Amino acid sequence: MNRRTALGFGTVATAGAVLGTAGPASAAATATTPRQAADQVAAAYAQETALAGGSWRAYVSVADPAGPPQVAVADESNVVLQAYSVNKVAVATAVLDKVDRGLLTLSQRVDVTASIVVPGGDGIFSLDGAYPSSVTLGHALAALLTVSDDTAVRLCGLVCPAAELNQILVAKGFPNTQVEPVANPNRFYLGTSTPRETHDLLRALVAGTLLSPASTSFLLNLLRSPIAFTDGIRREMSSAERARIGTKAGWFGSARQEAGVMFDAAGAPVLTYALFADGQARADDFGATHPAVQARARMGRRFLTAVDGLAGTGRTHRAPAHRPSNGG
Repeated sequence: MNRRTALGFGTVATAGAVLGTAGPASAAATATTPRQAADQVAAAYAQETALAGGSWRAYVSVADPAGPPQVAVADESNVVLQAYSVNKVAVATAVLDKVDRGLLTLSQRVDVTASIVVPGGDGIFSLDGAYPSSVTLGHALAALLTVSDDTAVRLCGLVCPAAELNQILVAKGFPNTQVEPVANPNRFYLGTSTPRETHDLLRALVAGTLLSPASTSFLLNLLRSPIAFTDGIRREMSSAERARIGTKAGWFGSARQEAGVMFDAAGAPVLTYALFADGQARADDFGATHPAVQARARMGRRFLTAVDGLAGTGRTHRAPAHRPSNGG
């Protein structure tokens, strides 16, 4: 599915979705085959991106027990782009790779000093107002991938410098998913990826070929947690449905990115997406009302509906039971 097809020049169903006419792909129905689901996902993507405007690059696939995943969207998917906070998944992958090799532990502590805190950045460390303190590496990774903490990036850099981080990602097969080094070797900008590489990194994660089982479970549990990003793909969903989706968003300037995995009811991955958007209106709106974020929320509902009757493939990853607490 290239840009021409995604904008309505391909199947009749996709064209119907773009033009707002009735058709199989535009109806809110659960698909019965992976190809049918992929067509419905393609129609949703075409319609919602046309409504939101701006520039979109994406790669989305639906798992197929009979063979390779069915490609739903391949929209300029090999273009190298600024990934922004979506690349926090890649940062966590490199850190956890060192954990898997016995070079780090999740229980070791890192120092949170006033000089390392990103003032006004996203997350919780900048809100503490009391430094120095220290947290475990596991705590830093939890903040990195749930509330997208910017200071947590610098804490990861203390244990995995930029050059080493990039080498780890290259060795794992992701040469375009790279952080951008700065003068301080322990700091970096979050750097670049492509929609296809981000998609493939997530596919490798759920397949169990990227990290150890323990690190895979740790990372996925963070991305699927109730406090992980909910303004986009997961917004129009119940808490149980949100637990079936591991997602990470990134936002900076006029760009709004999001990538993740949807799981079936048994915990097997059934749909993988990487959606990179830029140039929409209201660049100063970093909330749920930004046009690209609204488009992703509508896509998320339609993506999940499309695959809800399908079985995923590969390893199952059940989310931990969520038990709300009233204190005590």
